[in-house]
Amino acid sequence: MAQRGIREFDAKRMLARLLPEYLNDFNYKGEVALAGPDTDLDGMAAENLWLTKKKLVVKPDQLFGKRGAHGLVLLDATWQQARKYIEEKMGSEAVVGNTAGMLTHFLIEPYIPHEEELYVAISSDYEGDNIFFSTEGGVCVEEKWDQVARIHVDTLKGIDKADLLSRMPASLGDRKEQMARFVEALFKFYSECGFAYLEINPFTLVDGSIIPLDMVAKLDDAEEFWCRKKWGDLEFPEPFGRSLSPEEQYIKDIDAKTGASLKLTILNPRGHVWTMIAGGGASVIYTDTISDLGFAGELANYGEYSGDPNTEETYHYTKTILDLMTREKDPRGKILLIGGAIANFTDVANTFKGIVMALREYRVKLKEHGVKIYVRRGGPNYEEGLKLMRRLGTELGVPIEVFGPETHMTRIVPLALKEA
Repeated sequence: MAQRGIREFDAKRMLARLLPEYLNDFNYKGEVALAGPDTDLDGMAAENLWLTKKKLVVKPDQLFGKRGAHGLVLLDATWQQARKYIEEKMGSEAVVGNTAGMLTHFLIEPYIPHEEELYVAISSDYEGDNIFFSTEGGVCVEEKWDQVARIHVDTLKGIDKADLLSRMPASLGDRKEQMARFVEALFKFYSECGFAYLEINPFTLVDGSIIPLDMVAKLDDAEEFWCRKKWGDLEFPEPFGRSLSPEEQYIKDIDAKTGASLKLTILNPRGHVWTMIAGGGASVIYTDTISDLGFAGELANYGEYSGDPNTEETYHYTKTILDLMTREKDPRGKILLIGGAIANFTDVANTFKGIVMALREYRVKLKEHGVKIYVRRGGPNYEEGLKLMRRLGTELGVPIEVFGPETHMTRIVPLALKEA
């Protein structure tokens, strides 16, 4: 499903805690601390005694790279210097590429003097996984990409069939075996902990021990059920430069309290086309269809409800979308697509009861804003759910076109947009 970036702080803690299960001589301690807007720095220092005893590195930890190139890395600092830097930078604005955002979280870790910088990364594609390795790591690794070894790992064959030792650069000399064992262990860590992307650039060796200096990691959120214990108490922060609106935060809070899935992202609050799609896969298909038909700029939101949300949860989700949709009028009116595939276990009737409750509550505004609704759904109790929607159109005096599984999933999109 979705690949979601995690903080370097969390990636390094996971690496320190779990990689020894696959590589018994990996002794990186994971001495990292994270300072946020509400962090008690005195308390942090008391809990992490190494902060006051070692030279430090401080850098933002907000899912963007090239921090050194943007002058946002403090090196070889004392705790007092690190603390002053954090206090000065906290809440300030930074421009990274074309994105401006507020600095809110800083990673603090020991400063590691080094000369050698190595690179390793793992990513996945349709044919399996790819390992990338180079002895020429650091900020210029892209410029030396011809020196990066690519090792493909077939999904069915697995890492045990990959000849890693022969693919290690000759320049490693007698360290080739150590690096091959590290890469194999890292791959198993990647595979069994639900990663979708993992990059350590650079890492170095100190007295023969591997030390990660910079890390980038993304997790597959579909793995959360199986990997939550391994992940621990990590969070999925918003991308740099993006803050949640009150409505997005409201849905996120509901999502955190339920076993169902409720997601909402506002793309264009003045948009002409609004969606309420059941299922993560369906939400992608509907969004692609709307875009393919030339209405990407008119798409107001992106999101999904799935995992059998109850009537109340669906009511609050629908109400939030209707509130956003009816804040500003459009002379063309508004279009609401309530769609989805054929559900496996979500009770369509129960979710539609919540939708109906919200639509009734917004009856006047729906008519004032010229809202037209198009519905397509299938699954358990779908007949009862669709019957509710058909009756509702007559009751409210709002145009509601209703289709079942006999109609192609996205057929309602061109039907709706031809009148846009």
